[in-house]
Amino acid sequence: MVSSSITIQDPRDTQNRRSFSFDYAYWSHSGFIQDRSGLYVPEEPGGRYADQDSVFQDLGEGILENALQGYNATLLAYGQTGSGKSYSMVGYGPNKGLVPRLCDRLFQAVREKQDNRQCQVFFSMVEIYNEQVIDLLFRGSRTPGGLRVREEQQRGFYVEGVRTVPCDSAPQVEQLMEQGTRTRTTAATHMNANSSRSHMLIILQLKQIFSKESITKQSNINLVDLAGSERQRSSGSEADRLKEGTAINLSLTTLGNVISALADVAVGKKVVHIPYRYSVLTKLLQSALGGNSRTVMIATLSPADICYEESLSTLRYAERAKRIQNRAVVNESPTERLVKELKAENARLLQRLSRLGQEGRRADDETKELRQLLTHNELQIRAIQTLWEQHLQEALKDWEQQYANITQERRMMQMYPYILNINEDAQLSGVVKLFIQEGEWDIGLCDSSPRSISIKGLGIQERHAVFRNEQRRVTLTPLAGSKVIVNGNSVSQTTELQHLDRLILGSNCTFLFIGYPSERGGDDWSRYDYDYFQSELAAAEGIHLGDSSPGSSQTDPSLLAVFYDYIKLMPMVAEANQMSQELNKGVEFKLEIKNLALSDSKGHELEKKIVVRVTSVGNKQVWMWSKAKFVNRKFLMEEVYQQHQAEHSGDHRVQGLSAATLPRDKDPFWDPVEPLLLGSAHLWLQSLAFRIALEEQLEVLGSEGTEEAILQAQLVPCTSTGIPLGEDDILIDPSELLGRRLDFQLVLEQCCGLRWIREARNRGVQIGFRLFDCSQPLYTPAVWHNINPLLDHRVHFASLHTSQYLLDYLQSSAVVLELWGLQEGCTDLTSSMEGVRITTEGIFIIDKAGPTEAVPTDLSCSLKGLQQDLEELRSVNASLRRENDTLREQLNSARNGGESVRGRSVRPSCDAEFARALKVFYHSMTSVRGQLQRLRRHRSSEESDLLGLRLFVDEQSRLLKDFSEQLEQSVSALKQDVAAIVRRKRERSGIW
Repeated sequence: MVSSSITIQDPRDTQNRRSFSFDYAYWSHSGFIQDRSGLYVPEEPGGRYADQDSVFQDLGEGILENALQGYNATLLAYGQTGSGKSYSMVGYGPNKGLVPRLCDRLFQAVREKQDNRQCQVFFSMVEIYNEQVIDLLFRGSRTPGGLRVREEQQRGFYVEGVRTVPCDSAPQVEQLMEQGTRTRTTAATHMNANSSRSHMLIILQLKQIFSKESITKQSNINLVDLAGSERQRSSGSEADRLKEGTAINLSLTTLGNVISALADVAVGKKVVHIPYRYSVLTKLLQSALGGNSRTVMIATLSPADICYEESLSTLRYAERAKRIQNRAVVNESPTERLVKELKAENARLLQRLSRLGQEGRRADDETKELRQLLTHNELQIRAIQTLWEQHLQEALKDWEQQYANITQERRMMQMYPYILNINEDAQLSGVVKLFIQEGEWDIGLCDSSPRSISIKGLGIQERHAVFRNEQRRVTLTPLAGSKVIVNGNSVSQTTELQHLDRLILGSNCTFLFIGYPSERGGDDWSRYDYDYFQSELAAAEGIHLGDSSPGSSQTDPSLLAVFYDYIKLMPMVAEANQMSQELNKGVEFKLEIKNLALSDSKGHELEKKIVVRVTSVGNKQVWMWSKAKFVNRKFLMEEVYQQHQAEHSGDHRVQGLSAATLPRDKDPFWDPVEPLLLGSAHLWLQSLAFRIALEEQLEVLGSEGTEEAILQAQLVPCTSTGIPLGEDDILIDPSELLGRRLDFQLVLEQCCGLRWIREARNRGVQIGFRLFDCSQPLYTPAVWHNINPLLDHRVHFASLHTSQYLLDYLQSSAVVLELWGLQEGCTDLTSSMEGVRITTEGIFIIDKAGPTEAVPTDLSCSLKGLQQDLEELRSVNASLRRENDTLREQLNSARNGGESVRGRSVRPSCDAEFARALKVFYHSMTSVRGQLQRLRRHRSSEESDLLGLRLFVDEQSRLLKDFSEQLEQSVSALKQDVAAIVRRKRERSGIW
């Protein structure tokens, strides 16, 4: 980052760099210290760290100045969740963000300018979640379906019925923001909503009345904290039959389309339509985007390399947005003249209504329209004439009541222990405090009892658990059927709570227990964030960050990404399971970590990814959903669940399909069954380079290392007619195959111990594989209802002119044999012959491109060098052979002819003996490789005690001893065979 320019580099390709330029660019990731007051300041004067004050000086002052001049102003914060949007907008602790600083400066400016104008400030705060507008300042029950967005010719789009509170000081605004945040937290828990999926919109209305000039200037300051940008991509990145059913991403998607269309207009392209009306967010932001407003967009980035794609997407988004050209005008109107004009218009409307009545015309529609205009004008007159002081006094009374409640809460914090809510959004954490006074307290959905603590959320029972506060000791007792987790471990008995214990009630209601003031000391509570809770849960399940890289000081970025995904999806899976249970869907969800090395032909440790295993308990049907698909379905499940809750409570105003009558093709818990990849096995091809037959019993391993089956497979070098080759055809040097024909057969004989079919007999399996340059996978015929099915599948492959590339492939790669599970109702997998060359005899031709065309471009240079080295070695070998022949002739002349004949007959027999020794060695090394794989998979249980660990160490030592003995025996046998061959050759020839 240099000046206002940003350069981003692909961590996988250091040559791939992209640069972007903006009006301002700020670095806030490092280079700062915390002073005594808690403010983050640059380490060195003039350092590149940008604190909150410098950001406000550049951006906030301009927004404030625009508002005071009478212009509408908008500030948008866009970026990935966790990249700093909320910190930039709201801030944390003493490091106040743009919104509180803007309010401070606004009221300071109001006090400075009160001599020549009367200023009125109104505050409103709404949240947009799933295309529903929620008023965060309204204290009553939430309107089903949210508030309505209406359009008026003069005002444009606005939220009908939103609470607008007059304010005369920054502390009052700050208190309203706290109230809105509290409402947002409670609503998120009750709706089972995710704050990173919602947009928060703060609207400050500044009205300036100039009495002398009879002019009123009115400005709207829109401060928008947009939803996490990564959600827009993740749900749309994969095809899902129900993708269009959710409105969860509609606002961000439409916002992107609006920005793109406006950017095209700015560069002179012809755009037919700007899709403002397609979402609630873009309706409310119409004036901010290409309309009557001065707009600033903050795009926040994460410096982590695993967020490269998201950061690049955010930069491109901002690049398009900066091209938009707005046309802002000063919003001023003559106040007194407006009142007179409205009264005159009302008089004309009354005359017209009376005339219509006298004439007796049937003009119901026209009459209705006129009465609406009349009512609207009267409301405007009343609003203008209502005294500002009256509104302000009402708001101040409300503010005083809120202040009294806060004072009472702070007093109780110094007297009693309490539980503190922890939310995924750091801005919503620590908002709700539930105090545990002396005695016994029920916690759950119930709120009728005077000694009850009411909470809402998925999986919360009417009476969920009981807190007892006796003799300054607090215990928690779960009630029957309730789920309670303390410090990552599920509890069912009475547990004494300690200060800073972590509680999870139900599916995902997370709380931090705060003990008596005497227990608190100077502990840092900030480290117990939402991710800490989920990491603790993952550790209890045996998922630890860094398990796969012992002794390494740095964690593999791919493992870090998988761990992050795992802890993010854990609460979502728990919630999906709870919704399935309450809706009687009979579906269970389970997280799995898929190791992509199982599908790599070279067996390399590739990156891992998270998948969700979905099981229908009744009929044992199984689906495997990707992370993106599950996230999309999870929010569709929420819509169904909320509809169910509304029906259960007797509220029929919520629109949508009934959960009880939901058709199967609209059900997010269901999918059509399809073949499922159960696991894979590697059959190494090295023996084919020497034309040695190979017979293996392969373990088919699932994504979690479980043994799914044993597969008996063979590699058989053969003639073009399919006759197996003998030991005399074994090669010592694989390069002898170059340019020659190579035929071999892959034989899949039998599958044994199929766990997939053992679990449910109505299932079947197929084996799929792809070899070398075959563009399409090949599959065996399906076999059903058999735990040990006989496959007896044989495929003949041939290379007409063996290339160096094929030889390298055979010596370093394996054919990956994939085990596919079939279920009732799904179609069998079929082998596509598109792009596959096959002879009339049914032989599959591989290595079709030849030795030069088949080589990838990134390997061509190294292969050319290897070929040159090979040619040099061949020429050296030829000269040595000529020299050897000369020496042999000289020796033969000194011996009798019989010995010479015997010497010439030695080589073929010695080569055959050497080939047999190689064959034995390769077979023994196969068992050694299997033993090594067993060692890699052998791990201790997370629940093992000291005795269990000792048994594990003993077993590990035994496996290591067996492995070393097998390896030593294999190498020793090869040495002995070679030594015997050399000794016999010397005895026979008499010249060695």
